[in-house]
Amino acid sequence: MSQKKLMRITSQDGSSPCGVGSFQTQVAWFGSARGVIRFAVTSVVAMLGLFFGLPKAWVRAFAAPPAKIDGSAASANPDAVCAGCHREIYEKYEQTPMARASGPAVAGLLQGSYFHAASGVRYKVFLRDDKAWMSYDRDDAPEISKERVALDGERELLYFLGSGHRGRTYLYEVAGQWFEIPINFYGKKQLWDMAPNYGASRTMPAALPIDSNCLHCHASAVQVALPGARNHYAGAPFLQGGIGCSACHGDSAKHLEEKGRGPIVNPAKLDVTRRDSTCLQCHLEGNVAVYRAGKSLAGFRAGDDLSDYVVYSIKAGANAGGSRAVSQYEALLRSACKAGSGDKLTCTTCHDPHSSPSAEERVNYFRARCLSCHTGAKMATGHHPEERDCAVCHMPSRDTADISHEQVTDHDIQRRPDSALPIARFLNARDADDLQPVGKVQVGDREMGLAYAQLTVSGNQKDSEKALRLLLKAERDGASDAELHMKLGLLEQMASGDSDARKEYADSLKEDPYNATALGNLAILDAVSGHAADAVSLLERAVNADPSQLTAGLNLAFIECRVGNKKKALQILTGLTRFDPDDPTLRKFLSSGIYAGERCSLL
Repeated sequence: MSQKKLMRITSQDGSSPCGVGSFQTQVAWFGSARGVIRFAVTSVVAMLGLFFGLPKAWVRAFAAPPAKIDGSAASANPDAVCAGCHREIYEKYEQTPMARASGPAVAGLLQGSYFHAASGVRYKVFLRDDKAWMSYDRDDAPEISKERVALDGERELLYFLGSGHRGRTYLYEVAGQWFEIPINFYGKKQLWDMAPNYGASRTMPAALPIDSNCLHCHASAVQVALPGARNHYAGAPFLQGGIGCSACHGDSAKHLEEKGRGPIVNPAKLDVTRRDSTCLQCHLEGNVAVYRAGKSLAGFRAGDDLSDYVVYSIKAGANAGGSRAVSQYEALLRSACKAGSGDKLTCTTCHDPHSSPSAEERVNYFRARCLSCHTGAKMATGHHPEERDCAVCHMPSRDTADISHEQVTDHDIQRRPDSALPIARFLNARDADDLQPVGKVQVGDREMGLAYAQLTVSGNQKDSEKALRLLLKAERDGASDAELHMKLGLLEQMASGDSDARKEYADSLKEDPYNATALGNLAILDAVSGHAADAVSLLERAVNADPSQLTAGLNLAFIECRVGNKKKALQILTGLTRFDPDDPTLRKFLSSGIYAGERCSLL
C-alpha cells in the first residue's frame, strides 16, 4: 500500500448509541459518472451494560418466575428443577435482578408515554387486546419545523430486557429481524426518555438491531443469528427469560441424570481466570471489545476462559470512576483492596450471586463484607461510627457516561476518592491514547489492531495509523478472518488505496459472504469505476440478507433508478420505511428523487 495520509471520515451520526445492538455508522461521499453514492465506513456494536436491579415496590408485580419463551403461558421455568435440592437458593435467586433480566413484554410491561421535544415525536407504551404495543406519532405542524413530516405508526412489543432498577427496554420484530425500541424506561428517576445518546436526535432513531452478544447478558438459551444479519433468528431470539442457573453452572443434564452426583460447574472451584470469567461475561465492558476470530459471547459457557472469546481494552487516559455502567471490574483492578488481596478478592467476596440484600439490609450487609478483611477492633467500632455505610466515602456513586439518569458505585475503593483520578497513573501508560487490555490476557496484533480500528470513528489519525500498522502485520503473520480483512479494507479505502481495499473486501467476503460492510463498500468501488452491474449484484446480496441495511438500500435504489429500473428502486425505498420511517435522506429520496445532491426521478 502506498503511504498516503489517512483521510478523516466524518460521521453521519456522531453519537455513540448505547441501545442494545445499536450501530454507529461512518459515511463519506464519492462522486462518479452515475452520481454521488454513500459509502458506509464502519459499524460498531455498542455493548450495553443494561439494567440490573428491581425497586422493592415492584417485587409483587413480578413475583412469577421467568417463563420459558415458547408462546405457552403454561411453560415451566427450566430452573425450577434445581429447587428440588436447592429450594432456599432457588427462591432467593428468583427475586434477584438477574433472574428478572428479561421475559415476555406483557409480563413486564411498564405503561407510559413520552414526548421528545428535539424530534417532535410522541411515544406511548400500552396494553391493547392483551398485547403490548408502542405507538409513535408526530404532527407536521409548520411552527415546529418546516422539515418535519407527519409520522404515525406502532410496533408490537414481544419481549422486555432489563429488570427495571436501572431501566427497561422492549424488543419488536420486523421480517424476522429483532430490534430495540428507541425509548427506555429509567428506573432511578421513574421516567421514560430516549435510548442512550439519542436525546438530541432531530428524528426518530433508526431501528436498533439486537444481536446475540447483547442478549447474552439478559437472557438464557440465546439463539445464534442466521447467516446474513446479526439480528435475524429462526424463531425467538432467546428461549428462557432472565439469567438462568446454566449461565454460571453450565448444563445440568449429567448432574440431574446422576441425581445430583454428576458434574456441575461450581465457579468457586475453578481456577482464578475461569472463576472470574463467570461474572465478567456480563460485568465487563471496556472502551472497546474485540471478538476472537470466529467467536461470539453466544458460545461462552460456564467454566470457559472469557478471553478465549473476547478481549476488552480501555484507554489509558480515561478517568477513573463510574464512567460506564459496566466498568466495575476495570475499577476494581486499580483498587488497593485488589492489590493487597490479589486473586483472593473477586466479585463474590462482596456480592452473593444468589440473592440481593434488601434496602434495609444493604448497609449492614456490605459493611460486614468490608470488616471481613478490615478486622481490627478500631476499624469495627471507632472508624467513623456516625456513618456505617463504607461506600459513602470509599465507593461513592458517580454518574454514568453511557446510560442517562443513572449512577453506579465506584469500585476503585479509594482511601480518599478523587473524582478525576487518571487511569494512566496506574497503568504507567506512555500515551493517554494507548489502549490497555483489561486483566492478564494474551493479545496479538489482530486484537489490538481491531481495537484501534474501532476508535477510528472519532477521526483520530493516530488510531488509524496504529490500526493499519498492527492489522497489516497480523495479516503478514498469517491472520485471516472476515473482520480483519473488512477493517483493513476500510482503512485502505479511507486512504484512497482502492485496489488494496478491493482485495481486502474480497478476502472478507470469502470468509463471510454476507458481511454487510464489505458488500456495501466493494459495491461502491465497482460503482465509481463504472461497473454498475457488479455493484448492483453486491448490494442486492446485502439487502436481500438484511433488508434493514439503510445505506446499502439507498445506494441500490439510486443505481437502479439511474439505470431505468424505477419501479424496483421505489420498491426498495418503500421497504426501507418499515425499518426507518423517519430517516430524512430516505424521505427526501422518496418525495423528490434527490439523493446526496443528485437527482433521479422515481416517477
